[in-house]
Amino acid sequence: MTVSSRDLAEAITTTIRDQVAHSGKVTGYREPLVCFAAADDPRFLDLRRIVEPTHMLPHDLLPGVRSVVAFFLPFARWVVEANARHPEQVAPEWATAYLETNGLIARVNARLIKTLAELGVSAAAQPATHNFDLVSLVCRWAHKSVAVIAGLGSFGLHQMVITDAGCAGRFGSLVLDADLPITPIEPRQRCLYFHDGSCLECVQRCPVGALDAGRPLDKQLCRHHQKTVAQKYGVVSPADVCGKCAIGPCSFESAVTS
Repeated sequence: MTVSSRDLAEAITTTIRDQVAHSGKVTGYREPLVCFAAADDPRFLDLRRIVEPTHMLPHDLLPGVRSVVAFFLPFARWVVEANARHPEQVAPEWATAYLETNGLIARVNARLIKTLAELGVSAAAQPATHNFDLVSLVCRWAHKSVAVIAGLGSFGLHQMVITDAGCAGRFGSLVLDADLPITPIEPRQRCLYFHDGSCLECVQRCPVGALDAGRPLDKQLCRHHQKTVAQKYGVVSPADVCGKCAIGPCSFESAVTS
């Protein structure tokens, strides 16, 4: 079966939106964002220099790969606002959103792989979370970095990716052996601190001081705090989250308007 790249892109986007709209979970979501990158984009090689020397390339996930799909599932406003009302602790709504969205991303990717297979296209994916080295805390397939390459957004001071729908949500990605209409590269700054230095809200909201404008994110301190939260919400389904840095002017949209 031969499917045009445009029809393939539409099928992927529709599948993602349908899975989110009928997730059947407590967590609410806003409209998903979907972008596409070429598998041979040279910026994937850059990740071996910037992120991790052993960072996987698209062809490590799937031989014959030609395109990469990145998507963002932005949380509903009430999920973020609930976490904002608890400055000293993680709101149950936020912890639930983390757990449910990890499962949702897995289901989205499973459905995409099945749908694409029916169209004669092979695809592969990595888990939405816990695919990192437990010592270095570095991912070998960083969904946020993939999202930036695909054109979904740009990194902020808090090391979250800020999209046009903000940073409060979760990212997923998929690789496939077919061509897709590549999202045009439009470098754009969405973080107010990087834009003009006018915002440090993520730094101020961090409960453990892991964020500071003068140094990189302290991943170990951040992770330790997340594990503390996980112990509170149970070890069967550990909600090792915090999310306080995702509450601010970039939660729901790009904070930079020009």
